[in-house]
Amino acid sequence: MDVYGRLSHRFEGRGRTILYAAGALVALAVLAVAFSWWRGSRADAANLALSKAIEIAEAPVTTATPQPGDMGPTFPNEQERARHAVEAFQKIQQDYGSPYSDIARYFAAANLLTFDRGKGLSELEAVSRSGNDDLAARAKFALAQAHEAGGEYDAAAKLYQELLNDKDKRVSENTLKLRLASVYEKQGKRDEAANLLFGVVEAARKAQGKDAKPQPESSVVRAAADKLQELSPERYAQLPPEPVADKSLPF
Repeated sequence: MDVYGRLSHRFEGRGRTILYAAGALVALAVLAVAFSWWRGSRADAANLALSKAIEIAEAPVTTATPQPGDMGPTFPNEQERARHAVEAFQKIQQDYGSPYSDIARYFAAANLLTFDRGKGLSELEAVSRSGNDDLAARAKFALAQAHEAGGEYDAAAKLYQELLNDKDKRVSENTLKLRLASVYEKQGKRDEAANLLFGVVEAARKAQGKDAKPQPESSVVRAAADKLQELSPERYAQLPPEPVADKSLPF
């Protein structure tokens, strides 16, 4: 009762102030809930827009007349598909903030290469220097592939090597080595290509899992082995034997 009395005396005459303070707290709580709901709904809308734009970018190219019941869009050629994809991704850039706008910019740049290579390269360059490290690495890889496809092998090799030197390995190391070996082959550096491929396959065949058993070869490693056999049968013959698949029944 003493505590109650002291508190009553302390807050005597301050009822309106307390009421205002309580009202402000309630208003802040309502605003926090509203903002949380708005942010969640914006995220859902952005994700939906991204998924629809990616669906356009991956839509089949066909000249066949759409049939009733066909699902998803189709396009008569790759250029038309890329234009619609770029429009969809650019709309996301306009309507939503980061990280959705950053992702959309990367996809838009990649699709621009199909019908406006110069602008696509410029946009990928910009994304490769952005503050989003994962997207920057993916943009640099796409840029390297574009240079490789365009016959600009020195530029492609430089970018692949930069990605290989990335300590965080944001792009698969074996994939980068396979692409770099392809560039070396096109440059006439067959020995360098063979050495790179040999290292990929040898490391994979010697690798063991936690159960001390050999690991199954990935599609990238198999592609590296096939290319090595084509480039240098002598180096291919020096590889460790291919792991035998474990056919024992699990218990």
